[in-house]
Amino acid sequence: MSDDRQMLTEVATGLFRDLCTPEDVVAAEATGWSERLWDALAGSGFPTVSVPEAAGGSGGDVADACALLTVAGRFAAPVPLAETGLLAGWALAAAGLELPEGPLSVAVGRPGDTVRLTGRRLTARLSRVPWGGRSTRVVAVAESGGQRFVVSAPTAAATVTPGRNLAAEPRDTLVWDDVELPEDAVAPAPDGVDPAALRLRGALARSAQIAGALARVTELSVRYTGERQQFGRPIARFQAVQAHLVTIAEEAQLAGLAAQVAALNARPDPSFDDVAAAKAAAGEAATVAARAAHQAHGAIGMTKEYELGQLTRRLWSWRDEFGGERCWSRELGRRLAAEGADALWPRISTGLLA
Repeated sequence: MSDDRQMLTEVATGLFRDLCTPEDVVAAEATGWSERLWDALAGSGFPTVSVPEAAGGSGGDVADACALLTVAGRFAAPVPLAETGLLAGWALAAAGLELPEGPLSVAVGRPGDTVRLTGRRLTARLSRVPWGGRSTRVVAVAESGGQRFVVSAPTAAATVTPGRNLAAEPRDTLVWDDVELPEDAVAPAPDGVDPAALRLRGALARSAQIAGALARVTELSVRYTGERQQFGRPIARFQAVQAHLVTIAEEAQLAGLAAQVAALNARPDPSFDDVAAAKAAAGEAATVAARAAHQAHGAIGMTKEYELGQLTRRLWSWRDEFGGERCWSRELGRRLAAEGADALWPRISTGLLA
């Protein structure tokens, strides 16, 4: 890790430690938002890391943004940090559109979603939008007249139906009914800016968040089993519990390494192979490690106030967002199969496949 990135993560860790305690997360789950945390992050420029300074961002690259997201995942941060910079901010900057103030979100096109653009008039229905109702704009890609456009749709002009994921994070449905967009809200999408690219970035973001959450789950499990006494000794000394701890640590390391490789290789944009491997690994790790952690913790791990439950509910939610483990494994397998058997070993041995 570079010195600048190390300093970035250290500052972010201190901020989250102060403003994103388990008690803060409980409070945010009740309202769907932590305004105090968001204001502190925005004041530090963290939400727009990886967006060029010339476009109104904080600069840095994809690896810097993913390092921040890993820290955010450790603390179950209830804010749209990934959506604002790495996804929406990237699309807006690439299209030459203004980066608005406040939190942003993005829609990548789920089954049943519709986006129709006629000139600057938008008719759309977008579902499961992360923090959609809390964002100032929702960024999407629309087709019109055979051309692709980046759309920055004001949420104030939409009808919002609130929704939540398993972790009580907002996943809202927004509808725009023949709304005329401002002049600074629509621009032609350059090559490479499309729903598939947004989905790839979203998968990378969730991989980084999962890696951070798993690292914290490992710490909690080691600490709890070292303190919890049974039959006169810590339960961490029992072989069955040790097996759970090994499983958790192994899965956390695997997911963390895969996410880090995908982030570091995103120069300037994420690689499909790296992200597919990272998201598949993260999804499997989220399932296996969460199960082992709850086995090691017993009943306390299921309580709402205890930190483990906050993290594992996010692991279960994030593993399925922007494509789940099976989806990415299938897509990656098809690509590799299309290249032929002779290409597989060189791809693995040269580090092109995480």
